[in-house]
Amino acid sequence: MSLLLVVLLALVWEGAKAFGSSVGYTLNIGGTPLDLTIFNDTQLPHLGDIFGSFTEPAQRNGAPLYQMLFESGLFTLWAALRGFLMGGLIGFVLAILFAHSMLLQRGLLPYVIASQTVPILAVAPMVVIWMGRMGATEWSVPMIAAYLTFFPVTIYTLRGLTSVPATALELMQTYAASRREILFKLRLPNALPQIFTALKISATASVVGAIIGELPSGIQSGLGIAILNFARYYNQSPPRLWATILAAGLLGIFFFTVIAVIERFVVRWKPEVSE
Repeated sequence: MSLLLVVLLALVWEGAKAFGSSVGYTLNIGGTPLDLTIFNDTQLPHLGDIFGSFTEPAQRNGAPLYQMLFESGLFTLWAALRGFLMGGLIGFVLAILFAHSMLLQRGLLPYVIASQTVPILAVAPMVVIWMGRMGATEWSVPMIAAYLTFFPVTIYTLRGLTSVPATALELMQTYAASRREILFKLRLPNALPQIFTALKISATASVVGAIIGELPSGIQSGLGIAILNFARYYNQSPPRLWATILAAGLLGIFFFTVIAVIERFVVRWKPEVSE
């Protein structure tokens, strides 16, 4: 199905370009001209040109674009991974606290939700400045990635921890199980599917956060600065920017796939633990 969607997208992409070229990038609808210049080669390069740019030099007499993007992707992935771990840990701890204290849940959960209404582009420069003053500029990008990561982990983990069957919870309490025993033997196994759903969402979100965080940080590595540089010279070589965007998308898919593979090995023992 995924391959079919990719093929369909490619056909739509090239079909739109062919249609725009055939009508001269102007289409009259009811006497009103519709501008289709977005489909010309400057705005929307051919897919062949985009894939071909991977083997061309990223800069004059420089290394091929694919090599530069691979190195930049590793830098961004490392920042995203650190942000993913930090945000995941924060979200997990908050979810456990909220699951065991209705007072904390009512008092703090609205602020957790409200934190996600603040545009990340407004938060990123402030985080960079704060971390720079503390002498930890290299952690500014992971912090921004963690900002996008902790929220889904908090919400989904809390839902999993609190949705345990009432009969199972009553049985554990009947045997005088402690809160710790209930957490590790009942709540966590029950929450595993929800937790991994959150981790898969957070995996892609951490990559987005890392790329956004690289823009105001002044760091000269990573996919964020590559996108910014190629956007500045977009008219000279549009395929390079599209190739960089494609590389960023593939990085997010890769991270998502890694978490999905781990889920297949971990969640399958859930029924045994629940018993």
